[in-house]
Parts: sequence; structure tokens; C-alpha cells
Amino acid sequence: MESMIPRLLQPSDSKSFFLFGPRGTGKTAWVRATFEDAVYLDLLESDLYTRLLAAPNRLESFVPPGGEHRVVIDEVQRIPALLDEVHRLIETRRLRFVLTGSSARKLKREGTNLLAGRALTDFMHPFTATELGDGFRFDHALRFGCLPAVWMEKEPERFLSSYVTTYLKEEVQQEGLTRNLGAFSRFLEAASFSQGAVLNITEVARECSVERKVVSNYFTILEDLLLAIRLPVFSRKARRKLVAHPKFFFFDVGVYRAIRPAGPLESIGEVEGPALETLVLQQLRALNDVLHLGYAISYWRTPSGTEVDFVLCGKRGLKAIEVKRSDRLRPRDLTGLRAFQEDYPVAECLLLHGGDRDQQEGSISVWPIESGLLRLHDWLREWAPTLPGVRSAVQPPSPAYRERRSMRRSRSWSLRRRDWMTGVAPHRRR
Repeated sequence: MESMIPRLLQPSDSKSFFLFGPRGTGKTAWVRATFEDAVYLDLLESDLYTRLLAAPNRLESFVPPGGEHRVVIDEVQRIPALLDEVHRLIETRRLRFVLTGSSARKLKREGTNLLAGRALTDFMHPFTATELGDGFRFDHALRFGCLPAVWMEKEPERFLSSYVTTYLKEEVQQEGLTRNLGAFSRFLEAASFSQGAVLNITEVARECSVERKVVSNYFTILEDLLLAIRLPVFSRKARRKLVAHPKFFFFDVGVYRAIRPAGPLESIGEVEGPALETLVLQQLRALNDVLHLGYAISYWRTPSGTEVDFVLCGKRGLKAIEVKRSDRLRPRDLTGLRAFQEDYPVAECLLLHGGDRDQQEGSISVWPIESGLLRLHDWLREWAPTLPGVRSAVQPPSPAYRERRSMRRSRSWSLRRRDWMTGVAPHRRR
């Protein structure tokens, strides 16, 4: 069913690649639909797992002789030693591999051969509004998230509850990542109250009655399992003092809602505000990865509380996005973006809000969030315009600039070579 909705991810035809993503994002369905004729090895099959774990060199026996076959290994992180065999088969038989995984923890922890230069890395995220197209329903996405199953299941709320129970808790314990499931469950609930907020690990540890060092390790586990992200502060060429701590987000708004306890003492804004920011962030992360846009995603905040929810910086420019629930545009809604634009005049600024029509407030674009999520795909791909008198750092350099740079580098190399030949220290050169 998942394959009926086309994904934006375009696979490499000529190279092997890793495909990482949380469980339930549709990696297996996409791989099976995209590479129908590939040799498929699922390491969740107990017999296959046992055989390859005992002798990774048996991998070659599963690939037919002759030809440059495509080989899919699902959940490759379960047997990190297989990657040495993958490396050998890429070199000796020119095989092309698709290596899927829902966790990078074992691969990083065990110093595994990650096939540097021989395999690309892609990521699979929950659905984007662009992928869902006419089937995208904003209220449904905000309530249940964008995991493929919640768009297929008749009871998405029950699916999310099962997802949290079977994966975030039981499977984390089965992987040996933590022995105290009760403490980890309390941690998940406490962490959900930090969604979209500046992360205070000490406060989370106090809320769940777990040592701070253990809580810090739990956050790392969530990141390694690709279930959460810590969003850093944008501080490049900062002109004013900024906060230092990252923001915390679970990867999907539906998962966040399933973890966070609901109660009569909480206001709508305490839940809906972080949920709305999460929905926007997961769209930004997905589009950035699958389209290979190269943005670094962060946020911007001063100690006084002036804030921009998301800052994207990369070769295509500097873009700032603020997210507001209100359907009416108020002057204070633009405060963060205007302050950011004072420090970074080259930035393109966008406000997504709960209204129903486009507006333009000076150089700040204002879009309704429901239609804006569908338009992000094109907006992120645009190259930023260059301000008069400001040399663009995001557009390709001109031929004349490249020639001057090449001459400077050549002269610098010649001087260093002369110093080395004559034994003259650089600081004594006249």
C-alpha cells in the first residue's frame, strides 16, 4: 500500500548507498518497489540472521554468479561485520548494494567500515506534503503525523500507541540499550514536555527521577535510533548574545503526541504550539535530505526571548522561518524575523500562520500554513537573490574570481616550496 504513494527520493543508479530512517517510515516498501529484481536479504529473518552472524563471508553465496547485481540488505546494523564483505564485493565483483538501517548506533559504536567513498548516504523520512499531494490533509497531519501507516490505517491513534509501546520502549530494551524500562518510559514522557523547547537535561532528569548522566545517554539513544533531533543555535557571525543550548524534537508530530500525556491542566497552546513546529520541522528535514539541498537547519534565539523557529543556511542562501498558530497577523509575530533580518540582511524570511491568505510585510512573506507546507518544496529549492553591494556566498563564483583565486594559491605554493628548498623559515621571509 505504501508504494502507491510515490516518494521524492531518487536512488543512485551507479553507486551503492545506505538508506537510514526510523522504523515505519517506509524504507522496506520503497526498496521492494524500486528494486524489484534485486537480491533481497532481510536480517529480521532469524535463520538468515543466524547464518550471516556466524559467518559474514557467506554473503557472497546468496548472490548469483556473473553480472553486476543489485543487492538489498535490510536492517544492516544488526550485523555490522557484514560491511567488510560488502566492501570486498563492491571492489571484486562490482556489485551495487542498498543497505537499509533504522539505527546508526551499532555502526558508530563498533568502529564499523562505513564504505567511505564507495557508498552514498540517503535518509527516509515520514511523508511530506508534496508526496501526499492532493491527499494531504493538514488537520490529519497535525493530529497523527506523517508516518505512512497513519495515512493507511483506519485507526491511526491505535497504531501510534502500538508504535510507542513496541518500538520506543520494548525494542529499545531488546537491543540492550537500557535495562531499566520503567526509567526509560518516565524519561520519554518527561522529554515530550521539552518538545520544541530549549533543552534542559537537568530539568528532565529531575522530572523523571533519573540521574542526569543517564538521561543524557537516553537522549543520545533517541538520536542514534533517528527518533529525535537536537536543533542547534544559529550563531554564524553573530552580532548579539545568543542562547547556547539546542532545542529538542521527536522526529514526527504523531509520535510526539502519542508519547505526551494528555490532561485537563494543559492549555491547548502547550500541546498545539510544539506540534505545529514539529510538523514544519519534519517537512524541512525531509525535503532537505531527499532533494539534497544541503541546508544546515538550526534556530535563533536571544537571551531576552526574541526567536526565529528555523534557520536554514546553505549554498542556496539563508532562509528564516517563523511558525504561528494564530489566524490573525499581529505586529509582535514579526518581531523575531525583523530582528534576525537586521543582523542578516541577506536572509529570506517567511512567516507561516493559521490565516487563509498570503500577505507581504515589507521583505517578509506571510503564507497560510496549510498551503505553505505544499509550497516549501519550491521555495527551498530557489537560489537566494544577491543584495546590491553584497558579494553572494551562495552562487557559483565567476570565472575571473576563480582565476584570481587560482593565481593566489599558485603563488602561495611557490613561496612555500622556495622556503622549503632554501631552508628559510616563513616568518623570516622579507
